[in-house]
Amino acid sequence: MTMVLSHIPPVLPTNEARVALTKALARFREQGALAEPVVFGAQRRPEGVMIPFALYEELLPVIEDLEIAHLARARAAAGESIALSEVAAAVGLDPDDYR
Repeated sequence: MTMVLSHIPPVLPTNEARVALTKALARFREQGALAEPVVFGAQRRPEGVMIPFALYEELLPVIEDLEIAHLARARAAAGESIALSEVAAAVGLDPDDYR
């Protein structure tokens, strides 16, 4: 299922987002993963978004991949990375055996 927003939803102040929650939940129930998200933040700058849980479930694998990529980049930048060949050697494996 693919969701295509033809526009970015308006950014609601937090207090307006709170008031809009009941209607948003009804829309999420009715339209499922395709329901328009609710974007909110201070001074109408986007800081958070509420999406249907069905859409979140579809996005979860991508979110996890992004989290792993961020962690790997941070560790590499901090000099904490270890070459795969070193890890394999430490546990007694030869990577050439798996080609």
